[in-house]
Formats: sequence, structure tokens, C-alpha cells
Amino acid sequence: MTYLVTGATGRVGRHVVSELLARGVPVRALTREPARAAGLPPEVEVVAGDLTDPATLPAALDGVVGVHLLTTGGDDYATLRTGPEIVEMAEKAGVRRIAVLWNGKPGPVEDAVRAGGTEWTMLQAVDFMSNTLGWAESIRATGEVREPFGDVRAAVVDEADVGAVAAEVLTGDGHAGQVYTLTGPEALTPRQRLATIAAAIGRELRFVELTEQQARDRWRQAGYDDELVDLLASWQGNPPPVAYTVTDTVERLLGRPPRPFATWAHIHAAAFR
Repeated sequence: MTYLVTGATGRVGRHVVSELLARGVPVRALTREPARAAGLPPEVEVVAGDLTDPATLPAALDGVVGVHLLTTGGDDYATLRTGPEIVEMAEKAGVRRIAVLWNGKPGPVEDAVRAGGTEWTMLQAVDFMSNTLGWAESIRATGEVREPFGDVRAAVVDEADVGAVAAEVLTGDGHAGQVYTLTGPEALTPRQRLATIAAAIGRELRFVELTEQQARDRWRQAGYDDELVDLLASWQGNPPPVAYTVTDTVERLLGRPPRPFATWAHIHAAAFR
């Protein structure tokens, strides 16, 4: 009854691991770099594997009943093109449930999961609170954040809540074929999130708004491909209603409200000081 967590050393994956362990089930962690898994609990079985190379996955899938599956892979977080192979291998291994962490756009992984014979649940996290950690270095060094689209709202969700929901849909019943949009309790702009961090660390912070072109240039310099740059610009600058519409999904599935950004900021305040 082992559960496999892909991206187990990532911000969400670590929470999926801990939530599954709290439910008393065996957990196997898939990572491209096993050395990065040193911080995982000792009872977790760590296996090396790469979602972009299905040939590395048979050992990871052996004896697994449920998989927390990503839709991107590699250093550039590009859309995985190996979905059909992964799903076929999972079915042959006897996997019964797959929870897909997706970005709301159809892709090879999503299409393959929907077409396959394994129970599936799609988890769409609108935007992670942990993405704000990308501001930490600039805040510590200069006391300012330089971002585009400063007044566009997003219903950001705590990655710990996403991990808890993933564990619920993998181990609980009644979630097959469901698409769950996960949000926090409020929709906030980047300026509002920065103000919340400022309150958490007791320091005045400045928001410097970039133009869209400046943002695109920065993303390209960071190594993002054109597909991801276009996705970021579209999602951040002109998001669909789903991006800023607060849902009650976390509370319905977990029996408690989602954590607000202020709580997240206090928990992670040390990263910004």
C-alpha cells in the first residue's frame, strides 16, 4: 500500500509526504537528486527517477497504489511530454489512484490520465504562497520587490493545504474524476502580499512595478522558455476568473478553513529578515 510522491523535495511535495505519513501509510519519494532528500523523514523510501525519462521509473512504481503526479519536469519546469508513458507504466504496476497537480491547461499528462483506467483527481492550485519566497533575497538586501502587475489579485493558497488535500484524495474515497480548484481564503495583489510581509517582519518595504516587457526579459534571462514566459505573462497580467475567485474546496475536503497569507508570512518571516 505504498504511495509515490513525485517532486517530493519540492515545496508542495514535502507537504504531501508529511501528510501521507501522518495518515500512517508507507511513502516513497521520487527525486532526480536523492541528495536533496536528506531533509525528508527517515521512514520515507527515497528513489531516484526522472519524469522526463520514463525508463527510470519502474522501480519507483513497483508496489505503488497511489501517485502524486506533477505535470512539469526538468530544470526548466517545462511541460512533461511523457504523460502517456508514465500513465501506461503506472497502470501496469497496479496503481489505483493518481492525484495530478496541474496548472489548469490541458497537456500530455492530464490527457493521458483522463484517458487511462486509473482513478484520477486534478488539483489546480491557483498560485502558491511559497512563490513569494522568490522575493526574499531582494527584501533582505534592498527592502524592495520588483514585479509586474502589482494590482492584479490572485487567490494564493498555502502549499501545506495543497499537500493535505493531495493526501486526502489519494487515501480517501469519493474523489475520482473530480477537478478541485484550491485557493486561500482571500484574493490579494502583489502589493498587498508585500505589505503583509512587511507587517510580519516589522520593516517598511517598497514595491517597484515592472513593465510587462521588463518582466518577460527577466524571465527569459532566468532560462524560461517562450511557452512558460507567455503563460506567466498571461496568468499574472490578465488572469481568468479562476485565478482570483476564492473557493471553499480546502475547507470542504479538510474540515478546516484554508490558512490565510498573514499566517503563512509569520511562519516564514525569518526568510525575509
